[in-house]
Amino acid sequence: MEVLKTIILIIESGLLAYLGLAALYFLIFALASHFYKEKSKVKIEKKSKVAILIPAYKEDNVILDSAISAMQQISKNAELKVWVIADSLKPDTIDKIRNSGAGIIEVSFDKSTKAKSINYALNNLPANFDYSLILDADNIMQSGFVDRLIERLNTGYRIVQGHRTAKNSNTGFAFLDGLSEEVNNNIFRKGHRVLGLSASLIGSGFICEFQLFKDLMKKVDAVGGFDKELELLLLKDKITIGYAQDAIVFDEKIQQADAFMNQRRRWLSAQFIFFGRNIGKGLPELFLKGNFDYFDKLIQFVIPPRIITLGLSFTIAFLYHAFLLFSGFENASSLYFLWTGLFLVSSLAVLISIPSKKYNLSMLKSAISLPNGFLLTLIALLKLKGANNQFIHTQHNINKL
Repeated sequence: MEVLKTIILIIESGLLAYLGLAALYFLIFALASHFYKEKSKVKIEKKSKVAILIPAYKEDNVILDSAISAMQQISKNAELKVWVIADSLKPDTIDKIRNSGAGIIEVSFDKSTKAKSINYALNNLPANFDYSLILDADNIMQSGFVDRLIERLNTGYRIVQGHRTAKNSNTGFAFLDGLSEEVNNNIFRKGHRVLGLSASLIGSGFICEFQLFKDLMKKVDAVGGFDKELELLLLKDKITIGYAQDAIVFDEKIQQADAFMNQRRRWLSAQFIFFGRNIGKGLPELFLKGNFDYFDKLIQFVIPPRIITLGLSFTIAFLYHAFLLFSGFENASSLYFLWTGLFLVSSLAVLISIPSKKYNLSMLKSAISLPNGFLLTLIALLKLKGANNQFIHTQHNINKL
């Protein structure tokens, strides 16, 4: 019995330390995000040529609106050309996109991936573009989006992530997904830039030097999470990823439970796979090359999702509370306070990362989806095997803002 207690204590201590470090990581960058300031604008001497690439895999429901919206984007600092990379779109949809004035690049693969589509397009586009701008098939750019990205590029960056935000909040899951996006923007983008680290790429709504992007994408063969592989390549070359908080692009948020779990499964699988592939490079990059940006990205890959940290710490603290209440066994009190403290730190990191405008009745109503979101993310963690063997597509349905 004593041996079993010792084993349980060791496991619990390890879990507590792991989640505790994650909570502290979130809190540090959440606090830093409140000191974020955009870099001063600089005078732009000449117009850039920007290729806007929109990979679309079976996205007939949304791609036409997104293509038309992209065509309507006006820039004073750039000449824009929109290209839809059409993978498995209906002939009628392709005709309508052509009629909108957008370019069409048709692709077909035995196993479709976003990386394959983008690489095909880059290899078949003229080489006279200055920048590539990547959008998802459901993305809608706010007016002035491109100009704000160009302004950031002209302050010294070679790649800049825009501010992706929710297009819809029509279900509890959609609201929570949008809330999570904003928390990520604060912790992994604003907070990181304040402390001198690269902003995290999302996979859409970012702009990059055309040739740099083309050269790096040749090395990317990810089934899922191409942005994570691209990030690692950038950080290994010590290329800082900028962020433009005022460059807004709208993105459809997950509406249903099954789509939520599939999305998290895809994200988590990509994170753990890239962590496994690159962990051996992390310490040499840090200690031999001083590349803390690269090492920090590996930390991001291995820490648990916030909802897991919150859910587990709350559940274990609650169980300890119930145990103390009914048994009076005081030896468990220290562990109860540790788990409760962990939950409070995790909660604080999230709460101070939520924009003030999100504190409304909808946020309270969506809270009912939190336990379900925790369970679905936990299930996604347990079902990672095979998730990276094929592209897991998230179906989009929202056409308009």
